[in-house]
Amino acid sequence: MTTEFKVGDRAVYPAQGVAEVVGIDTKEIMGTSQTFYVLRVLDSDKKLMIPIANVATVGLRNIINDEEVEEVYDILRERDVDLNTQTWNRRYRAYVEKVQTGSAFEIAEVLRDLNLLKFDKTLSFGERKMLDRARRLFVQELAIAKDATEEEIINELEHLFSA
Repeated sequence: MTTEFKVGDRAVYPAQGVAEVVGIDTKEIMGTSQTFYVLRVLDSDKKLMIPIANVATVGLRNIINDEEVEEVYDILRERDVDLNTQTWNRRYRAYVEKVQTGSAFEIAEVLRDLNLLKFDKTLSFGERKMLDRARRLFVQELAIAKDATEEEIINELEHLFSA
């Protein structure tokens, strides 16, 4: 099932964040006509072209809906989690894989785990960067999904993890 986007729609591009569809272009490449979504990543202004035929492959997806917002908050509230006791670099690799899926649920798990982990120990440099990246991707999507400001989402997260 391929999700169809229109110009002006916002979508999540894995590991890049929220992007706006700014155009739909057709180009001829090696004698074959291909249609592309032209995306502008919101926080970096980076332009990307995704062949419409590859949308599912690259993981481009809609912003989460209200029901999914509740599910990600349930993940964030979960405290009875088995925090990975592997070495930090093994944990880090697992977190990278989760973030690269582009799944709001996987990113919520990374955010939760790293926030809980930092109460027990000092995070490595890589883990701190991963926490910042997961937070940025998460806040961006939630702000749009909840029609809130990024500041409001950041405050909610701080409240959730300080409790």
